[in-house]
Amino acid sequence: MSQILIIYTGGTIGMMTDPVTKTLVPINFEQIMDNVPELEKLNCKIKVHSFEQIIDSSNMNPAVWSELAGLIEANYDEVDGFVILHGSDTMAYTASALSFMLQNLDKPVIFTGSQLPISAVRTDAKENLMTAIEIAKAKKNDKSRVPEVCIYFDYKLFRGNRAFKYNSSKFEAFRSPNYPILAESGVHLRFSANDIRQPGEGPLKVHNNLISDVAVLKLYPGISPKVVETILGADVRGIVMETFGAGNTTTDQWFTDLLKNAINAGKVILDISQCKVGTVELGRYETSKELKDMGVASGFDMTFEAAVTKMMYLLGEIDDPLEVKRCLEKDLRGELTESEVVKN
Repeated sequence: MSQILIIYTGGTIGMMTDPVTKTLVPINFEQIMDNVPELEKLNCKIKVHSFEQIIDSSNMNPAVWSELAGLIEANYDEVDGFVILHGSDTMAYTASALSFMLQNLDKPVIFTGSQLPISAVRTDAKENLMTAIEIAKAKKNDKSRVPEVCIYFDYKLFRGNRAFKYNSSKFEAFRSPNYPILAESGVHLRFSANDIRQPGEGPLKVHNNLISDVAVLKLYPGISPKVVETILGADVRGIVMETFGAGNTTTDQWFTDLLKNAINAGKVILDISQCKVGTVELGRYETSKELKDMGVASGFDMTFEAAVTKMMYLLGEIDDPLEVKRCLEKDLRGELTESEVVKN
């Protein structure tokens, strides 16, 4: 019989309306179990680790990611898979971070939650929780069907570092436009075997040294030199720059000079697109050729969440800015598609 560890961090799934204040307040995991008696029919042993202090996902941070990674490492040999209950607002950040932190993962780590509390009449929590457990225990030839960090929501399983929350009012909260879904739940669970990443060789290796010295520069028409200079001059080692279209920026001399100064000062600048679909292609247009020449890293089709957490991970592992840049442009955990157009 399979054994699954459920890690309860908090989120809407574990909320209930306070009869006095009429606001949503967190409940303990035993109360969640009381609302899902069907869990007893899943033919698996369920272990539970509930955070001592339930966390609103808006308060998520690298220290909590390290705690989650530590829990997975400590229980890795004892269970067949993990289900992490987490608020949806920052779920894609946590899933992305753990995908980088858990090297050679060969067991499922499935994040899920809900848009309505588990006690609500029309809640999506029960299906999300039940199916997440089913996926976490699914095996073929005695091997896990999905040895990845994933997000399960509204009948779809996404690679964790490819998904982002796009809707706060529908059950269909997440999308992954640049990578196919890994499984879909209907009458049957259907896995997309060709799209599921195979584990690396060797034992699980956990990387806990995340460096959060990362700034974000989001471009917009008319952005002032003062704003750009302030962000590029911040006391950080890495900068995620959200650009236009296929990675384009203004070609004004003041802007390119500020970028060059930041790179010369040892900072790593990663270019990702503000578009949700498509990829960065540095050098395709004149407006991005100079970025490529000066050493700006291409984020290809990474999500913002993956870009930020990958930068944190690499800054914690590598001191040399040029090596950080090289690794940012390399597919480490299935988070990006290296464009043949850019390579050529």
